[in-house]
Amino acid sequence: MKNDNDIVLLAVGDVGPCRADPRSIFEDVREEMRRADIGFCQLEVNLSERGQRLPQVRHTTKAPRETADAIRECGFNVVSVAGNHCMDWGRDAFDDTLSALGDAGISPVGAGADIEQARKPVFVDCKGTKVALLAYCSILPEGFWADENRAGCVPMRAWTVYEQVEKDQPGTPPRIHTYPNRDDLEAMRRDIRAARETADVVIVSMHWGIHFIPFAIADYQREVARAAIDEGADVILGHHAHILKGVELYRGKPIFYSLCNFALDVPLSPKMMASKAFKEIQSLNPEWHPDPDASYTFPPDSQMTVVVRMVISEGEVAEVSLLPTFISQHSRPTLLVAADPRFHRVVDYLEQANAYAGFETGFTLSEGRVLLTTLSEARLAQQRESING
Repeated sequence: MKNDNDIVLLAVGDVGPCRADPRSIFEDVREEMRRADIGFCQLEVNLSERGQRLPQVRHTTKAPRETADAIRECGFNVVSVAGNHCMDWGRDAFDDTLSALGDAGISPVGAGADIEQARKPVFVDCKGTKVALLAYCSILPEGFWADENRAGCVPMRAWTVYEQVEKDQPGTPPRIHTYPNRDDLEAMRRDIRAARETADVVIVSMHWGIHFIPFAIADYQREVARAAIDEGADVILGHHAHILKGVELYRGKPIFYSLCNFALDVPLSPKMMASKAFKEIQSLNPEWHPDPDASYTFPPDSQMTVVVRMVISEGEVAEVSLLPTFISQHSRPTLLVAADPRFHRVVDYLEQANAYAGFETGFTLSEGRVLLTTLSEARLAQQRESING
């Protein structure tokens, strides 16, 4: 039973309305999302009429500054700008994005005019509890991360090493190893320790991971997430992959490796769909056949998503649950009820993702929400066997 002093935090993945009426994308979820005390999302577009597209950018869009008002009206009051699109249109559009969010009453996190400013957490004081939110990005086009003299987002870089398995067989697939940048990792640790000194609860957002490939999680993600929790983070909110990934419980704290998208317009022209760059990305998911008439042109897996619901009680995270959600071809998310078959499709997909990753996390339906549980070894082995065929 909810106490009057309990704080409800609702968190989702990537958001980026790019339409004449940005409020329309939230039409089916606005009422529920506005009930939260804290609403969090990851911003995927620049909010500006200025700027020139940078040459290292692949696919990008931007939206008017007024889009921030629609995001705020949907209940989001903390927004991560630590992502691979933060500088797509240059410094002017970057500055406009941060100011548009602020003017709308939204606190941006994970980006700033220099690295010191970008690293500052957002503190939300609510009902006698202080919640800190930090944001980092591992998906980094050249020059997008902040440093002492440059604007950008907070980096959590990672390195990739390819190991040839059969050295006498040229062209055979290698093993892929990834490692976090040690300086970035240590800086993140310091950020979390400092936030923990004054905050009751610390939430860490990570824009990271392997996009579009079902269930795959990179090694560096596990190391970074566990390091964050070891330093005092209570929840890790991952995004960028554009599909759901597994949910790990580490030391009793949840790590959401990817929350998928939430309200994101990505229309593709026939010319774009025929391009070599798009076909290379499309090959990552064999079920991806985009509809040129749709505004949501991701693979079918990407229509399944979740809202993370956290209840913070007496200065600590008391409950974490999931609200299964479905995204239409017109980019509009809808919260699902348990009687809807799509509700169970989302849960089944997460169970497959967890079995593939070897996570001992299960899901239990309670009052229309999905609670996180710990699987028994027997059930985990059974799920792995099912995944492996």
